[in-house]
Amino acid sequence: MHLLDDPYRVVLPAGHALAAQSAVALGELAREPWVRGDPADGACARIVRDACLEAGFDPAFAVDSEDYATAQGFVAAGLGVALLPRTGLEARHPGVVVREFSGRGPLRPVCVALPETGAPARAEPAVLEGLLTAFLEVGAEVGGRGNGVK
Repeated sequence: MHLLDDPYRVVLPAGHALAAQSAVALGELAREPWVRGDPADGACARIVRDACLEAGFDPAFAVDSEDYATAQGFVAAGLGVALLPRTGLEARHPGVVVREFSGRGPLRPVCVALPETGAPARAEPAVLEGLLTAFLEVGAEVGGRGNGVK
């Protein structure tokens, strides 16, 4: 069951030339080295790569990471730029800036698996509502911090 779409954001080193912009077009990152924030063979990595291909380039990954905090550290160190989902930016590295896309950016679908058979458990609606509320609260908190992220 689809809960929501989690928008990706551009994560740049604090001193990057594009950090002064309020929004970044994905194509502006075509010649940049990239930091991967998800396992290379995972669905989220495919979302990022597909968005870049749609923008006309194949990202050149200089560094691979399998978690968002480490990816932000690599970006802060100047090893590349990254696209990370908004809810993955709750703990923000002080050496990065986060920007929205100037155009349409990629989205990460957040889903929950439900059993196909049998009657729904009585707690199921409450659990689904709780999950959705938690994701929306994290997104609002991350988006309300300033630093160019909504």
